[in-house]
Amino acid sequence: MRNRSSSNSGFKIIIGILLVGIIVGAGYVYTAPEFERESPIIESQKNIFWNRTDPLKLKFTDNFALKHYELILSDGVKRIMIGSGDFEKTVKEQTLLVHYPKSNTLNKKAKKLQLSVSVDDNSMWNFFQGNKTLKTIDIQIDHKRPTINILANSYSITQGGSALVVFYAEDKNLDTLHVEVGDKEFKVQPYKKEGYFAALIAWPFNKKDFDAKIVATDKANNKRITEIPFYLKNRSYKVSWIRVKDKFLDGKITDLASADPEYADITDKIEKFVAVNEKMRLKNEEKIHILSSGISSKILDKWKIKKFYPLKNGAKVASYGDERHYYYGTKDNEVSTSYHVGYDLASTKMAVIKTSNAGKVVFSNENGIYGNMPMIDHGLGLYSLYGHCSQLLVKEGDEVVAGQAIAKTGISGLALGDHLHFGILVQGIEVRPVEWFDSEWIRKNIDIVFSKADKIIFPS
Repeated sequence: MRNRSSSNSGFKIIIGILLVGIIVGAGYVYTAPEFERESPIIESQKNIFWNRTDPLKLKFTDNFALKHYELILSDGVKRIMIGSGDFEKTVKEQTLLVHYPKSNTLNKKAKKLQLSVSVDDNSMWNFFQGNKTLKTIDIQIDHKRPTINILANSYSITQGGSALVVFYAEDKNLDTLHVEVGDKEFKVQPYKKEGYFAALIAWPFNKKDFDAKIVATDKANNKRITEIPFYLKNRSYKVSWIRVKDKFLDGKITDLASADPEYADITDKIEKFVAVNEKMRLKNEEKIHILSSGISSKILDKWKIKKFYPLKNGAKVASYGDERHYYYGTKDNEVSTSYHVGYDLASTKMAVIKTSNAGKVVFSNENGIYGNMPMIDHGLGLYSLYGHCSQLLVKEGDEVVAGQAIAKTGISGLALGDHLHFGILVQGIEVRPVEWFDSEWIRKNIDIVFSKADKIIFPS
């Protein structure tokens, strides 16, 4: 009896150990990274367009490691394996370029294709087979490039100036459309009716070369590029050397630096000046560029602009595009440089500033070296800016009308004497205000362009 009892006890112990082992093993399988159960991800839309020339991009990701993939392309009648392979060990993310097969297996006239994609990961789950993802992608073939026809444009553009273009662009699968000037992409606004667009563009004053082209791309990445035929007028801008005095450094510069936590602890007066004149300026101008980069996507039926006359009897005290070199002590001790990207006007102290054109106030607050600064959106990417104001008479979001008082001149920001810093921007690019002071320039470069385009859009 004793032996049988001992035998039963031993058997129970073995069973207990086995159960513990099974529980521990099961727990390991369910918690160990090697046995993860999440399937790989195939990043692609369900329906895409393809021109068959450019490769398709497929991105695979897995939280453990990718293992193997297969790609099968079908024209609805025939199928062909166009890719398969193993990923390198431990790779969690990879993008594959899928090329159209060179063989004649598929019908090259087929307008629709189907791509079947499968991918496995390196997990030990599913009896060491891993997790698998299958995805079917429907492809519409599109070889045709978008159509672009220029209706009218400004005859010329001056370095630092503005110009207008009105054109027609069409593609049933149109994806992106813009005017490209160097590395800047100017947005376009729908004009009058579907398929027609207008764009106000700019030539940065500090760029000697200029080339403007309309770029249209469809969803299959077919692209059409059309150059806009402007007559180019290069011009040079003033270069000034300005002596920095201690009174200026200890007064205005110290006040501006002290008001900004980023520069408040700087003690060296020259370092403080550089921080305000360069770093703060860049930060303030970046805000201006962002505020003035927007353009409506609504159809523009009409755009009429009058010449700007913001300050009655205002005399010019500084011009646009001035390259300023600052020195301390002697002229060979240059300490900082900057560009003046507006037009300064002065009359009486705290003179009333009026907007010459209707628009929406996008900013009306303090902005560093620009001081108290209202900024107005006049449509089509054109913005006006009013710096160094002593008093703001409008607030952000206000709709203003032509002739409305919006502020008063002052010495806020980096200003020594009471004046207005007036600026014009086209989609974030500062341009020559003198063009927009001139009603004849506006007539030739804006009004006539729209008039010519309208006659083509609505022939009599």
